[in-house]
Amino acid sequence: MQTVRQIATAIVAREGGFVNDPDDPGGATNFGVTIHTMRRLGLDLTGDGRVTEADVRALTRDRAIEIYIEHYFRRPRISELPEPLWATVFDMQVNAGSNAVRILQRLLNDMGQDVVVDGIIGPQTIRATHAAYAGAPSHMADAYGIARRNYYYAIADRRPASRKYARRRDGGKGGWITRAEEFIAPRFHLTEAQHRERTRAWG
Repeated sequence: MQTVRQIATAIVAREGGFVNDPDDPGGATNFGVTIHTMRRLGLDLTGDGRVTEADVRALTRDRAIEIYIEHYFRRPRISELPEPLWATVFDMQVNAGSNAVRILQRLLNDMGQDVVVDGIIGPQTIRATHAAYAGAPSHMADAYGIARRNYYYAIADRRPASRKYARRRDGGKGGWITRAEEFIAPRFHLTEAQHRERTRAWG
């Protein structure tokens, strides 16, 4: 099993460096850490009394890793879930915030657990996740990854501006889909034909 720091380091590598995509609601981002997150944490790295794009650009890789471990893994209590789920839920928490937990909670309900879908990992979600994992230890991470992939497709269904993240210009799988499938066993990956069929209605 990977350590939490190894998982966080991989997330930072996956997120890449500074970007400010007008189609991304996160705004200016560096190593996946958004300007909104930096403002919430009060990270005035330039010391001018404000958190601006300059502070986002000044963020270091090591600082981003520490932010992820503390604010996206420990505080949301992902550390209290079964260890085989850490990498995928942690990665999704970075990518989609509390929606990562809502995806898990909806999956738990589908698996017969009675869980409130509120995006918060509390005692109920922790107990239910361990119970569901005990019943399907070899499938839980795949099931979560598939639910995550479906979440990305659903966003792109609703928001045309986001389709470029789910489908490349040549029609192949976009970054969102390949990212989800990094945490899914190869036998559950969509074929290119299946992906193209799933996205055909987008035009």
